[in-house]
Amino acid sequence: MNKNYYAIIMAGGVGSRFWPVSTTEFPKQFHDMLGSGDTLIQKTFSRLSQLIPVENILILTNEKYNSLVLEQLPLVKQEQVLLEPAMRNTAPCILYASLKIKKQNPDALMVVAPSDHWIEDERTFTENLQHCFDFCTKENALMTLGIQPTFPNTGFGYIEFDKTDTNPIKKVNQFREKPDYETAKSFLASGNFLWNGGIFIWSVKSILEAFEKFQPKMNNLFLNGWNNYNTESEQTFIDQNYGLSENVSIDYAVMENAKNVYVLPATFDWNDLGTWGSLHEKLDKDENNNAVVNATVLLNNASSNIISTSKDKLVIIDGLEDFIIVDKDNVLLIYPKSKEQEIKGIVSNLKK
Repeated sequence: MNKNYYAIIMAGGVGSRFWPVSTTEFPKQFHDMLGSGDTLIQKTFSRLSQLIPVENILILTNEKYNSLVLEQLPLVKQEQVLLEPAMRNTAPCILYASLKIKKQNPDALMVVAPSDHWIEDERTFTENLQHCFDFCTKENALMTLGIQPTFPNTGFGYIEFDKTDTNPIKKVNQFREKPDYETAKSFLASGNFLWNGGIFIWSVKSILEAFEKFQPKMNNLFLNGWNNYNTESEQTFIDQNYGLSENVSIDYAVMENAKNVYVLPATFDWNDLGTWGSLHEKLDKDENNNAVVNATVLLNNASSNIISTSKDKLVIIDGLEDFIIVDKDNVLLIYPKSKEQEIKGIVSNLKK
């Protein structure tokens, strides 16, 4: 394995659209959402370790999930777990990890990947990732893996690439925000739009140059901790300074501003498992398109539902179509799949 290859697994999210299974105390990345025998973060770690040395895989997470990470990833040492004392989106945590890696290995190449995505064809994923690493070895490039869209999804951002580019790796024209349905349909019809899956590849040199150029204030804030990184005083510096950084995504902070952005259209099967509906797509279904997790069911005039309960609970349904039915601890959720994006708002209101 190449000692210059590093990975950052981002595992700090709450996954509130998967409430009530995914909670602040126990988010979806630590659940076996598909009944595969492994949690989502375990699958992600295993997939990346096929190309990247285990000791070069860093986990970025909120400090409250430290014990969950160490419990579920026994090969990971405490110094590989980067603890965020505050929720600050993806740009600050990527900058922090990049500086820590640079101090250890200035020749490093990195992949940044979410902890909660589902990738079926792991061999093809590894081949795609190797292709990106090879490109970033030779070029000063900020790369992303773009996902081939299969329908006009309004829940994803899109990447527009140059139509005239015949190379396997395409120059990115621009990142596009989550569109409305008609705009999403026009994106698909154009043929040069990909879903933004949030997987990034670059050399540590290229990404830190970009932060210096586009986010000088944030860059200086984290650069002040240079002498602390990879020492016993690192966490103290982070605890004192991390919350001072701007709450901003890597897309908005860097990628949308940079001119050296490239995309490789991915050739593996991908699902972001962002909602109950996306989980429904991945699970086995009965003849009426119902997906069942753990429950024992008796269904009549019921179709296209997802039903998730504690093990062996009997669920009897008559006359429901396209619903999310989740029974977890003291919460029963019965909600139309067409409104699944609103579940996040319900969780916010309950907290108030």
